[in-house]
Amino acid sequence: MTYLVYDGSFEGFLSVIFQCYQQDLSPANICREAAFQEILFAEKQFISTDEKQAERVWKGLQKKLHRRNKDLPYRTFLSEQPGIEMMLYRFICRLFDNNFSIETDYGDADVLQLKKIERQVLQETARLLEFVRFQETKDGIYFAPVEPAFDVLPFVLHHFKNRFADQQWIIYDIKRNYGFYYDLKTTQEIVLSEQNFSAWDGKVDANLLQENEVNYQRLWKNYFDSINIKERKNPKLQRQHMPQRYWKFLPEKSLK
Repeated sequence: MTYLVYDGSFEGFLSVIFQCYQQDLSPANICREAAFQEILFAEKQFISTDEKQAERVWKGLQKKLHRRNKDLPYRTFLSEQPGIEMMLYRFICRLFDNNFSIETDYGDADVLQLKKIERQVLQETARLLEFVRFQETKDGIYFAPVEPAFDVLPFVLHHFKNRFADQQWIIYDIKRNYGFYYDLKTTQEIVLSEQNFSAWDGKVDANLLQENEVNYQRLWKNYFDSINIKERKNPKLQRQHMPQRYWKFLPEKSLK
């Protein structure tokens, strides 16, 4: 019973797939290194990330997948769902081992579940686009904290790079402790060693904000309150369209 362990990256997972074929491995499980727990009578094998091997697997997937499903492995991997590695491993093996399309074989439990997960990831991506709120800091950088249910931050970068091309910004996932910084030219992944913001709601320390930032947030809340019709307030419907887990990042919901 072999457990394959990798570094947790998508490239690392693709390297695992490559090694499964190269070494003729049939793993009992595939685990991220950070989540692996020693199991009695189980053999652990760590697979190092190899970018060339990962690229070969990815190119092979692109040739086998229909154009509407080309991002399915990456999207579902970033869902971080329990058991997603083995689900993708079985799907990819079946994809490579057959000359016919399996992508619409919803009688296969893995195919059906992966499509469901992909829809959830796409829905969360759309929500992230709607509910990102920036705070302007004294150094002219716009900072937006997020905490999506899935690791969908890479999917929204293109939108913000185009929408805010003339501004420096950071979108930071406080749950996963990483983000992306746009410097008016390129976008790069970052990890902030000094976090001058709340770990709960991402509010930047007041002494680091532009002088007018708090005023702008208060104006936005006043506008939100002024268009609200108290007699027609429907909290259940509001939570349906604006999930409550996003409220702490929204000035219109969090400012007193």
